Amino acid sequence: MVKKKYKTSKTPHFLTRRQWMLRLFILIIGVLLWRAVYLQVKSADFLQSQGNARYLRTLSIVAYRGMLMDRNGEPLAISTPVDSVWVNPSAFVTARFQWAKLTQLLGLKISDLEKVLVNRMRRKFVYVKRHISPSVAQQVMALKLPGVFLQREYHRYYPTREVSAHVLGFTNIDDQGQEGLELALNHFLKGTSGAKRVIQDKQGHIIAHLENIRIPRPGQNIHLSIDRRLQYLAYRELKAAVFRSKARAGSVIILDIHTGEVLAIVNQPAYNPNNRKELQAERYRNRAITDVFEPGSTIKPFTIAAALESGKYTPTTHIDTHPGRLRVGKYTVRDSRNYGVIDVATVIKKSSNVGASKIALSLTPKQQWQILTQVGFGRISGSGFPGEVGGHLPHFSYWHPAQQASTSYGYGINMTLLQLARAYAALGNGGILPPIHFLRVEKEEPGHFQRIMQAKTARQVIQMLESVVKTGGTGSLAQIRGFRVAGKTGTVRKFMAGKYSDSEHLALFAGIVPASAPRLVMVVLIDTPGGESYYGGKIAAPVFAKVMTGALRLLNIPPDHKY
Repeated sequence: MVKKKYKTSKTPHFLTRRQWMLRLFILIIGVLLWRAVYLQVKSADFLQSQGNARYLRTLSIVAYRGMLMDRNGEPLAISTPVDSVWVNPSAFVTARFQWAKLTQLLGLKISDLEKVLVNRMRRKFVYVKRHISPSVAQQVMALKLPGVFLQREYHRYYPTREVSAHVLGFTNIDDQGQEGLELALNHFLKGTSGAKRVIQDKQGHIIAHLENIRIPRPGQNIHLSIDRRLQYLAYRELKAAVFRSKARAGSVIILDIHTGEVLAIVNQPAYNPNNRKELQAERYRNRAITDVFEPGSTIKPFTIAAALESGKYTPTTHIDTHPGRLRVGKYTVRDSRNYGVIDVATVIKKSSNVGASKIALSLTPKQQWQILTQVGFGRISGSGFPGEVGGHLPHFSYWHPAQQASTSYGYGINMTLLQLARAYAALGNGGILPPIHFLRVEKEEPGHFQRIMQAKTARQVIQMLESVVKTGGTGSLAQIRGFRVAGKTGTVRKFMAGKYSDSEHLALFAGIVPASAPRLVMVVLIDTPGGESYYGGKIAAPVFAKVMTGALRLLNIPPDHKY
């Protein structure tokens, strides 16, 4: 029997495989289309942000810090553009074999560079060297090292260097005020930084500038009350006096009597704010505003003013100072010699401690205390200068007779040089206490000033102070040719280790000129002169004469009509 053979067809199997392949392709295409739709629609914002995070950058635009100028527009503090070197560590590390070239240009050690980067490898921005010169910046970029860039910043420069250091202060490396008026006025000087959006490649290079997000707003330019010429005069003469007398330190302040503007304020020792290596705390504090001292005999004019205001005394009232000493409780007040019976004016001229004590003890403690607090002792001036202190004036309710007597000639009370200068300005201003200004006053407004004594009293005290500077007075070395000078000397024993020193003193002179129509007041303090003489009339008064001679000429102040 012959078997019948059937021809088997492969078509159904072939079509089934094609169908599976077609379905697979359709599935793959569907997945891809779904993924594309998901990425383009559902994840668009996320992906865009991720892309932007890798290539789109928002960079800060540093604002220019405003200038500080003197009252005549001369620059005292300027911000100049400089470059700083920064790196992207992930790119920079690939050129490790070339680090030596960069460190040599920047004056660094490779070990220093490694310390900077070791804990910052995950960052995108790391400073290597701040504020380099333009020539060095060009050489750095000429190396063409991967991941090395320049950042434009500003560096503060002080043209007057040491001369104005204590009043201006300084900024830190980020151009932010740290001391002095730079700190006090930082809010107005610093301006507002801007921002811009750019595209960068993976190496950190800017490919395109897209837009300015915020325009930088520069800081304000500010006119100070300081007169650069007077500042230099005062600095030069104070430095010479401190050197000549082998003193530990010194300070000088010049005020405009009518406006209270600070025309000059200098201290020794000084520092150069352009050299940050010298920025040591003991050198950069403004001693004239932050340090207190006992004023000694320079306070006697205010004791006399209190006496005149009481109505019990006139300049010709006689005081018996015999025998040159006065016992008050367990303390003895002494004069340098026995002046006998003298009038009130001579108490000032001869600087009699006994005379001042007898006058004070004839007043109530409140009468004496009131005039002292009204002229500003025991409280800050309100100048706004950082670190200003108020000194110490005990309340009269705590006074005993010995303290009342010692206060009359400047012991048992302490103050700053700025407070003393302001008090003398009130005498020259007809008994009106001016506010202290470190900014230029555009318009004088005396109606807002405080009257602290009668104009007649102030004039009488000024006349008495003139006798101090005339021949025979303790301040004769403060005389200025062609001008009448009113002033007072002070020689103060320093209080140290719980007692008054016999070897360390403060030499003081406070003066007003021209006496017939007062315009300027200047106070000089020489701390611990080391020469043979330590008296205020010998050490401080000549500084006043030399500085004021130049100041009167520079400000075109005419001589007194009656000299």
